[in-house]
Amino acid sequence: MKILPLALFLALPLAAADLPSLDAMKSAADNFLGTLDDAKREKSSFAFTDESREHFRFTPQKRTGLAFKEMDAAQRAAAEKLLKSALSETGQLKAMQIMTLEGILADLEKRPEYRDPGKYHISIFGKPGDASGWGWKIEGHHLSLNYTILNNRQISVTPSFFGANPAEVREGAHKNLRVLQAEDDLAHALLQSLLQQGKKDVVFSEMAPAEILTAENRKATAPEIVGLPASKMSDGQKKALLELISAYTGRHRDDLAAADMKKIEAAGIDQIRFGWAGGTQRGEAWYYRIQGPTFLMEAANTQNQSNHIHATWRDFQGDFGRDMLSEHYHQHERH
Repeated sequence: MKILPLALFLALPLAAADLPSLDAMKSAADNFLGTLDDAKREKSSFAFTDESREHFRFTPQKRTGLAFKEMDAAQRAAAEKLLKSALSETGQLKAMQIMTLEGILADLEKRPEYRDPGKYHISIFGKPGDASGWGWKIEGHHLSLNYTILNNRQISVTPSFFGANPAEVREGAHKNLRVLQAEDDLAHALLQSLLQQGKKDVVFSEMAPAEILTAENRKATAPEIVGLPASKMSDGQKKALLELISAYTGRHRDDLAAADMKKIEAAGIDQIRFGWAGGTQRGEAWYYRIQGPTFLMEAANTQNQSNHIHATWRDFQGDFGRDMLSEHYHQHERH
């Protein structure tokens, strides 16, 4: 994963020319829709105002949109190109590996009809490129990526959820696969650095919550402020915290990741807190959250003998583009 230096985030203006991914998304969405017959296009296409645009579900359940299992080879290739238009190489690999894990679960649980790697759905909202707003999502078990684009120059990439069960594959052809290795290892390394320097306030509870607190809520509410602020960390620890944050923002292509990191920095790096709950040793159940004035990143590894990770990234005002859409509508009302 490419970690961009903080100085670069500060230097980047948020002009449309700096977000080539927006044009790539429009092109890829048009191409995907163009591969579909009328029935499949109807199944994958929704009005921008459709309520399902703000559905956020990463557990196994019935979903809207067109599933990969319903696509032919050309359509699947076009769907993967749409993913590539938003995700970094690291993000693409993780998304594909999450689908692979679903097949592993099917073998482990002997429930292929329930654990199906083809049950990942693509939905397009509005007309790609419509300046008044359009978006798309891919969603299935342990994967929910949501994109909202406005004026062909602004984008929201949250809510963003990656999960992994097993967190570490311990047998079979994919033995040792750890899809969310960075989200796990970087957090543990930062925790140990803080504890070794006596900064015990980072641990706010000896018991990890059973799940990420924001769950599948459509709107993320800021939880209680806990843990240690970046203002009390050494320069090396701040750097480690930013690297951990980049494990989440770096799911996306460089231009999108840089824009989001600039927003995070602008809200105040020193105000970001890192808090840990649960065991501090490998193999123990754990939970952490990174909470800034505008965003929250949570991860939990408590299920299946602490071998099942959920990792989410939420924006308190900007999930599903709510903040930029609200400002857009307000400006139109004034004019």
